[in-house]
Amino acid sequence: MLRVPSPAKLNLFLHITGRRADGYHELQTLFQLIDLFDWLSFQQTENLDITIDGLNSVDLEQNLIFKATQLLKPFAKKLTGLKINIEKHIPMGAGLGGGSSNAATTLVVVNQLWQCGLNIEQLAELGVQLGADVPIFVHGKNAWAEGIGERLTWVNLAQKQYIVLKPDCFISTQLLFSQKALTRNQKSSKFCAYQQTPSDFKNNFEPLARSLYKQVDEAMQYLDQFGVAKLTGTGACVFVEVTLDMNVDDILANAPCKAYLVNSLTESPLVQFKVD
Repeated sequence: MLRVPSPAKLNLFLHITGRRADGYHELQTLFQLIDLFDWLSFQQTENLDITIDGLNSVDLEQNLIFKATQLLKPFAKKLTGLKINIEKHIPMGAGLGGGSSNAATTLVVVNQLWQCGLNIEQLAELGVQLGADVPIFVHGKNAWAEGIGERLTWVNLAQKQYIVLKPDCFISTQLLFSQKALTRNQKSSKFCAYQQTPSDFKNNFEPLARSLYKQVDEAMQYLDQFGVAKLTGTGACVFVEVTLDMNVDDILANAPCKAYLVNSLTESPLVQFKVD
């Protein structure tokens, strides 16, 4: 059995810069991988069934892990069944990319188990069908993203720690996008501008999330006491960068909801993964 880590991410900012003719939104964001992991275990079986344990709240056909295996089937030179188990530590609906990361891990691992022979670029291209965030996790690198999130520029980010809070609510991405007050014409920017004044780069969904979900507002008010709190993605999680003057243990202990202390990653452990 193979046991493989599946990392989370933070969006260090998220801007909506326009809307395309097909209805999708153009965006700019900065993806930072962090050391909060789900763990996926893979065991090959002689029958061709695919079973997934540990995520019973999602129907099999709707599970991104299962969908990833179906995308790889046409390329398989050694098709087998799979027993997949997931140990879930990344909260769902949190804006941390757990589902996309799980899908990417499955693409990378099963590509090797089934001897599909696809390279990273091909796997990332398949991954876009599962979600705009999936290619980030397939490549396993931090990136400046544009378009719908599929145009990636790899960047080097300084090593940092973050305090992440998960309010006790589930945010509807569809509801956020439907709000007339959503800023959809943020001026485009550059990574060098972010490097100069990162605190100026916000999340366009943040005011809406705070007004629609009191738990998010409460978490942000709490973290704003210690630094510049930000919302990640279109989920419920908020975070703040750790600084030397913070009493981290005290902040975590008194948080109004589930709290995590996480470290930034320069790359995903998946980058080094090889089936023996």
